[in-house]
Amino acid sequence: MSHAPTSPPTTLDRVRRWASRETTGGALLIGAALLALLWANSPWRDSYLTLSSTVVGPSSPLHLDLSLSTWAADGLLAIFFFVVGVELKQEFVAGSLRNPKQAGVPMLAAVGGMAVPAVIFVVVLLTMGDASALHGWAIPTATDIAFALGVLAVFGRGLPVAIRTFLLTLAVVDDLLAIVVIAIFYTEELKWGYLGLALLAVGLYAVLVRTRRTRWWLLLPVAVVAWAFMHESGVHATIAGVLLGFTVPALVVHGESESRTHRFERTLRPVSQGIALPVFAFFAAGVSIVGGETPVAEVLTQPVVLAIVLGLVLGKIVGVLGVTALVTRFTPLRLAAGIGVRDLLPVGFLAGIGFTVSLLIAELSFPDAEHTDGAKIAILAASTIAAVLAAVALRWDARRARSNDMNRDDLPDDVTEFIGDEKDRLDH
Repeated sequence: MSHAPTSPPTTLDRVRRWASRETTGGALLIGAALLALLWANSPWRDSYLTLSSTVVGPSSPLHLDLSLSTWAADGLLAIFFFVVGVELKQEFVAGSLRNPKQAGVPMLAAVGGMAVPAVIFVVVLLTMGDASALHGWAIPTATDIAFALGVLAVFGRGLPVAIRTFLLTLAVVDDLLAIVVIAIFYTEELKWGYLGLALLAVGLYAVLVRTRRTRWWLLLPVAVVAWAFMHESGVHATIAGVLLGFTVPALVVHGESESRTHRFERTLRPVSQGIALPVFAFFAAGVSIVGGETPVAEVLTQPVVLAIVLGLVLGKIVGVLGVTALVTRFTPLRLAAGIGVRDLLPVGFLAGIGFTVSLLIAELSFPDAEHTDGAKIAILAASTIAAVLAAVALRWDARRARSNDMNRDDLPDDVTEFIGDEKDRLDH
């Protein structure tokens, strides 16, 4: 039941609003990762490893007796991917991806921003003679939506909101393609029976979520069952979150005042940004640099480290800017009103913040701790470098004068919305 407009916000309302802010999501991710790094490299690092490997859950035919780190990657991250699925559904049906002509440039830029880093990764590894790590080619292709939008919200004040829309569209398409990559290339053994049961559960959820009244006490158990069967099928369990999110209606039904995608996203985003992502980052980012079996210098000089750093920092910006330049020059597609070519420099750097999905793919890519540790260190370093460069580029961009035809389509932009206006902007 919604509060009356005159009712003062409760403490829970304030906490939910705080957790939904883009700046909060980015700060909690950074804080959790930093805490994990400090703990994993402190004299008490054994307690961190013990906590991470603690097994919780029932020993059943579905093999749900998992370590806390696995629960974070397979369980909590499914909440994040459910929100991603809901967001994708909203964008495809009623948002920026509804009109391919309008969304064409950022969508193609997302493809370039994934292809170029993957090529750089492969070339670096083959050049340096480490073909054993090629399975991690998808690590530098991902963009962290929460982290990137958080940096934009802090340092992009005064820039047109169209830049945020461009970044959001790019990141959403990036996440969609990353989900496809995980499902296709990082599924080791497929159990068709369990996959069929998972899809049946998703189908039941799709029916229940479209009824006149959505009952959480029905939806939640069905979602958990879908997740459990997907986990046992061999497909990464987070895919269940995406599929479930896709079933939520994006158009108003049963005379409701807003779409259910908006309502579900508003309800679960605080949980995703405030709990799921930070906890995952805490368990995924705790790489022990000191006291490990492999010397630090040896880990840092691995070819995979250089490949990931170059892929995220250099590959993303080359892919985004290069594809955008080609598309706007040789096709009828154009940038949205208010966006100039110079605005794509910080956008390219923001796309290089891999973090969450990159850490997940790193864990799926390598069976050995040596490559995994090197990959995680590279992801953290590259994401930090990309975030710093993006912050500098955003402030530089915001201080420069803007014309009324930034996209050079010979039509006035007439921009009226800017990032950081008086009201706090949430994700939608």
